[in-house]
Amino acid sequence: MDETISKSRKIKGAVLKGLIWAAAGIICLIMFCIIALILTRGLSHISVELLTSKPSMLNGTVGILPNILNTLYIILMTLIVVLPIGVGAAVYLNEYAKNKKAVRIIELATETLAGIPSIIYGLVGMLVFVQFCSLGTSLLAGALTLVIMTLPTIIRTTQESLKTVPDSYREGSHALGAGKWHMIRTVVLPSAVDGIITGCILSVGRIVGESAALLFTAGMANEILGFFEAVEPGKAGSTLTVSLYMYAKERGDFDTAFAIAAILLILTLIINLSAKLVAKKLGKRN
Repeated sequence: MDETISKSRKIKGAVLKGLIWAAAGIICLIMFCIIALILTRGLSHISVELLTSKPSMLNGTVGILPNILNTLYIILMTLIVVLPIGVGAAVYLNEYAKNKKAVRIIELATETLAGIPSIIYGLVGMLVFVQFCSLGTSLLAGALTLVIMTLPTIIRTTQESLKTVPDSYREGSHALGAGKWHMIRTVVLPSAVDGIITGCILSVGRIVGESAALLFTAGMANEILGFFEAVEPGKAGSTLTVSLYMYAKERGDFDTAFAIAAILLILTLIINLSAKLVAKKLGKRN
């Protein structure tokens, strides 16, 4: 009887293992096909002129330098605002909050917010930041809208990372006479830096890939701006994803659209690798 059960379990285990490997293989194959399609169709249309000029209907030129700069500005502005708020909220919920019922309600709210479609965030951002706060259609309004979108991701990933830090670390720090904030700053946060970086990477991925919300809030201008100009209210700007939508949907220029898609892939890869290197260096330092 035991041998029969053992054999049946082995068969079931082998079948499940095979299904898992098959699912992983299918996902990797789909991802490889998408990347290969974008790179093969896009890389051949990337040129120095495309990367270093701005579009002009009068001159008949196509350039995405303003879109690249606007994308970097949006990423920087969003992270500057969302990281302190998100990490601070996660630290409070995990280390300071005493009302566990309220914590559970806040966690449920953040998980719900993470699943709301981006188009709704765009409408809310247009009503709140563009109209009510009188920021106008601008990169600043777009960045603040993305702050609301990415805040749940930062909070939840940081919070889960803080929960993985052993309580013995906290107890040992208290035993050595460290205060609560000193313990959090020197022991807990450095131990949870991997999770914080993961949340940052996920947020950057959503920022780079967002277009629907930015169509309502950031606008579609293609002027080259400095960073401090971009922060000013009323300075509209089109990011790479918005530009991709315009070239593919409105103009039917799929060659340029695939070139932008390839640049987005490369930019995302560079940002993710940079974040991983920073996390690795911080981990070694701590």
